[in-house]
Amino acid sequence: MTTSPMNPEQAKRLSLAEQHEWYRRATSRRSLLRGGAVGAGALIAGPAIMAGSAAAATTKRTPALLTKASYPNGASVPAFGRHVAFGADPQREVSVSWQVPAPVKNPFLRVGSSPTDLSARIPAEIRTLTTPRSDTVPVDSVPPSAAPTITQYYVHAQVDNLWPGRTYYYSVGHAGLDPADLGEVGTFTTAPNKPETFTFTAFGDEGVTYDAVGNTTLIRAQGGAFHLHAGDCSYAESGGDGLITDPFDPRIWDSFFTEIEPAAGGLPWQVAVGNHEMEPWYSPDGYGGQYARWQFPGEASSSAPPTYYSFVYGNVGVISLDANDVSYEIPANLGYSGGAQTTWLGQTLAALRANKAVDFIVAYFHHCAYSTCTAHGSEGGVRQYWAPLFDQYSVDLVINGHNHIYERTDPIIGGSSTGETPIGSTIDAATQGTTYVCAGAGGESLYSFDASDSYLGHINNVPSIKAYVNEANGTTVNQHVTWSRVRYTGYCLLVVQSTPKAWHGAPASLNVRGLDESGTELDQFTLIR
Repeated sequence: MTTSPMNPEQAKRLSLAEQHEWYRRATSRRSLLRGGAVGAGALIAGPAIMAGSAAAATTKRTPALLTKASYPNGASVPAFGRHVAFGADPQREVSVSWQVPAPVKNPFLRVGSSPTDLSARIPAEIRTLTTPRSDTVPVDSVPPSAAPTITQYYVHAQVDNLWPGRTYYYSVGHAGLDPADLGEVGTFTTAPNKPETFTFTAFGDEGVTYDAVGNTTLIRAQGGAFHLHAGDCSYAESGGDGLITDPFDPRIWDSFFTEIEPAAGGLPWQVAVGNHEMEPWYSPDGYGGQYARWQFPGEASSSAPPTYYSFVYGNVGVISLDANDVSYEIPANLGYSGGAQTTWLGQTLAALRANKAVDFIVAYFHHCAYSTCTAHGSEGGVRQYWAPLFDQYSVDLVINGHNHIYERTDPIIGGSSTGETPIGSTIDAATQGTTYVCAGAGGESLYSFDASDSYLGHINNVPSIKAYVNEANGTTVNQHVTWSRVRYTGYCLLVVQSTPKAWHGAPASLNVRGLDESGTELDQFTLIR
């Protein structure tokens, strides 16, 4: 039995789950998502591990996955694309992930207090993906069962029971590997268990480009505690509509992980999913590939899917959301959680506001709640379902991507600006509302505004700016807005420094800076509590 090809117009009439079911039936003779645990998924590393000083992990960039034929002996298979992430408790839980270009046996992570004392050996799990290359043979040309495939091997180890505020050293390997071939020793640092000043970075829409490499270098220069990625990571799925007919080359993920390893190999990389992360080939929700490539902090929780989660670092509560669930603009996954994510968001915001140790709440996700960019505009689904909760619980900062520009709003309550906040302003979110920043120029091609740029050294405030909102059923609503305060058409990085309350009564603060690709400051403002 064969299945006829599908064209894009047919795909658009189906939900992502329906497209996956069509693909599953069309490829019923081929195992799409194979593999499982090799060893244990998590192991206690123990508080006996002592602290050490940090040493950044580096690697050369490679363009694509090598073939199994290149490695007839598993002992010679190298590891590449290392990236670390926090678990649900950043003080005690960290995961280390990497790739191998061929099957290996008994992969492991070694962790210790110094580069020469990697005493804890933790079994790792292999997650194998076999995927189509629809960039070469689209599914609207031939039956999907005839398309060539690529097999990739992602490895994950989870470490628990670590000491807070400590730097640990690690290396990765597998059975039969000569100790001399273990590769460079990396590091990661757990969150502190007491208030202290720290920095984190954020952007979205990275891709595999020269500018993305430059931004990765800029991230390392900030000395941050973690990095927030607001989605659209690799662009392996280049269409962005969540369609089974979109071009897809899974090998681009290999280039992406190699690109970010100099930073992500030691700096926790906390990822939100964007529209280019919807890949119908793997699972009904389109995230089967993401589950294989990343270790999301919420995976151990039965109350939330892995694509949205929260964690607390110091005095900041961080919430990562999946905006594909509420997107009217790109509806392939619209409503896939059945409202569960929005319910979870309300409960999580309430818990964070009740936590006396948390001063600030930062939410990040892909689609912009408020943007005047001509490419994607603003997402009406976010405004409808989530913005009222941001108002109710006085969220301080929302970070988005999707639009490949830098834009910062005045503080907003109920969809309207509460007052002008020029560069250098101090904002009290408790009374003035939420500030929204789009930092979606992480490395992919740039977009534009209808209005002129207005950033540090190039102030050009326009009193009313043309914009539009994506609404239900593919409609858009045009409007003129006054809340667009800072605009920059170029690559950018957001850098946030959190400072706890001072003993003499000074408020806690979040100093937020927008930098261009060279590190020059574009924007700066301070949130206080």
